[in-house]
Amino acid sequence: MSRNPNRPVICQVLHSLHIGGAEVLADGLARSLSNHFRFVFVCLDEIGSLGERLMADGFPVGLVNRKTPGIDWKCGFRLAAKLREQKVDVIHAHQYTPFFQSLVSRLSYRRPPIVFTEHGRHFPDSRSAKRVAVNRLLLRQADRCFGVGESVRQALIKNEGLPEDRVEVIYNGVDLKPFAAVRDDNFLRAEMRAELGLDDRDFVVLQVARLNPLKDHLTAVRAIERLVESDQFRSGRRVHLLLAGEGEQRGLIEQVVRDRTLGSHVTLLGARRDVPQLLAASDAFLLSSISEGIPLTLIEAMAAGVPVVSTDVGGIGEVVTDGETGLLAPTGDDARLAAHLESLTDASLRNHLCARAARVAEKRFSLKRMHSKYGRVYRQLAGPTGTTMSKTKRQVVQDTH
Repeated sequence: MSRNPNRPVICQVLHSLHIGGAEVLADGLARSLSNHFRFVFVCLDEIGSLGERLMADGFPVGLVNRKTPGIDWKCGFRLAAKLREQKVDVIHAHQYTPFFQSLVSRLSYRRPPIVFTEHGRHFPDSRSAKRVAVNRLLLRQADRCFGVGESVRQALIKNEGLPEDRVEVIYNGVDLKPFAAVRDDNFLRAEMRAELGLDDRDFVVLQVARLNPLKDHLTAVRAIERLVESDQFRSGRRVHLLLAGEGEQRGLIEQVVRDRTLGSHVTLLGARRDVPQLLAASDAFLLSSISEGIPLTLIEAMAAGVPVVSTDVGGIGEVVTDGETGLLAPTGDDARLAAHLESLTDASLRNHLCARAARVAEKRFSLKRMHSKYGRVYRQLAGPTGTTMSKTKRQVVQDTH
């Protein structure tokens, strides 16, 4: 990292630094832009494995120990002390609670403007009059608010009461190179299948998601059960679901797999750091979520040339166009998901979807594009006043689609 002492200080505020979409984005911003800014981190609840790695690499990571899952006013004051200690120029809050605590910190430390990125929404999503009042009371003219997609942007306007002209879109970005590199790599495909105990004829479906109720893995398991019972897969070809990720529902998923005697068709892989290699071994990528922002895992699969089957929730429709770059189904509809997966045994359909999906991933969701946009926002706010830009100037960083 550059040691230029004149770099503006950006403090990224998160729930924790366990590995997840928002956390990986924050880590990537710090590493990509550290020649221009000095990055520090504050976690509300836990530091996490990614936070430990950041500290080992020289990034300051603080913890304020939020005491309650709801409003903890003292947490905001502890956050303010961390901001003052690090002489922070800009706060970048990831998700709503860190944004709220950053707003509360202003009751003690008023200086830094806030960049707020909302990565997704709770399910079910609802409007709170108290949140709307706090948002409007403490939001300043210099602050910048972003959704990772248009659906998230609309939720911020509707349910958080943020003014429409104050909320912009910056799409999440992915380092596409490791994923594009495994596209059509038949040697890697065979190697990974052998390692996983899979045959070359197996139809392999991969799902990468934390084992959380919002990801609805039980619908994915039911879809695989339907495929196991279908005529095509009764004739000798085996279908196999790989679940990469950890979380609180692991025990429940394992029990359901046992109860339905699907042990030879479903494998829980745990947390993995070799997702590109797993994609190389796969015939399809599945996402069965009931709530999403802009899922990075879908973009990764598209870049790797693996056809996508997903539920149509949140911002997924901004990533996947049904019938053109992937196949979509309603939430909880295991029958439709299974039918979509079965249709992907047709090589011509797979090729049609994958060619278009790879182009969309590269054009709209590159990591370099996203980092450039946030870097521009930081530079605009890190001056002595953090003066808000005009609406015309803001449009420079807003994605269009």
